[in-house]
Amino acid sequence: MDNAAETREFLTSRRARISPQQVGLPAHGPRRVPGLRRAEVAQLAGVSVEYYARLERGDLSGVSDQVLDALARALRLSEDDRTHLEDLARAAGPGRRRRRRAAAASVRPNLQRLLDSMACPAFVLNGRGDVLAANSLGRALYAPVIEAAGGATPNHGRFIFLDPRSRQFWGDWESAADNLVALLHAQAGRDPYDKDLTDLIGELSTRSDDFRIRWAGHDVRQYHQGAKAIHHPVVGTLHLSYESLDLPADGLILFAYGAEPGSDSEDALRILASWAADHVPEPAERSPGRTSNVRRPGVRRDAPRADDQPEP
Repeated sequence: MDNAAETREFLTSRRARISPQQVGLPAHGPRRVPGLRRAEVAQLAGVSVEYYARLERGDLSGVSDQVLDALARALRLSEDDRTHLEDLARAAGPGRRRRRRAAAASVRPNLQRLLDSMACPAFVLNGRGDVLAANSLGRALYAPVIEAAGGATPNHGRFIFLDPRSRQFWGDWESAADNLVALLHAQAGRDPYDKDLTDLIGELSTRSDDFRIRWAGHDVRQYHQGAKAIHHPVVGTLHLSYESLDLPADGLILFAYGAEPGSDSEDALRILASWAADHVPEPAERSPGRTSNVRRPGVRRDAPRADDQPEP
């Protein structure tokens, strides 16, 4: 990723979202572009117009924390936006052309055992949205995502934007697409020299208008908890909450779903767990060239659905 271009487009997009009235400035005459002018941002941040123009051209080298704080206030950045700006500034600093330490390409055996001990659907992901490992229930839940990868490492971005089945799988496809792009933007700020990430963004931009339009918005978000609806081919619709946990030693993310106790979705997860015991193979030892411990579940078309089960 071009750090200077990302910085320029990010700051420009945030400036365009704020009107003079929102920050208590008079709006003098017509404006060729929406939002604040550079001079107005500089005034709000307490820096010279020339200095802010340099920053918006993409040159964050040597910028102080105080200036970043002032920019965050002037542009009304969210916490995630502020973190992204800090990541961009770090990447622009001296000696930052070297890549940060790469995230692990596969999970440690102890981590896989932790996944297998969990009673809920659980996964390990990297910042690019690759599903590197899962437990049995996780592989069953993400069966369509894994099947779509055709034996390669499953990737959320490729599934969401390049596979039409994703619009049926995700109950709210628009939100899933928005969230994935926002996560990739955040990852690009943390590690702009990740070639695999650059290649993924280039592939999705070339092949998907939906991705390209969203990428141009420069939204940045981190999701540590929330809720999703999933339409599963075996058990029907599940309404699940999720939690994520960073794994700093590996540069990876542990992600787990849960259902409301006593809900239909909890019952559906029990049915899915029973189905997974017969239909989802355990992961084989990772072979050379493979980066995932996720095996294809092989969803049968005649598999029973949750609404086909007798009531207790």
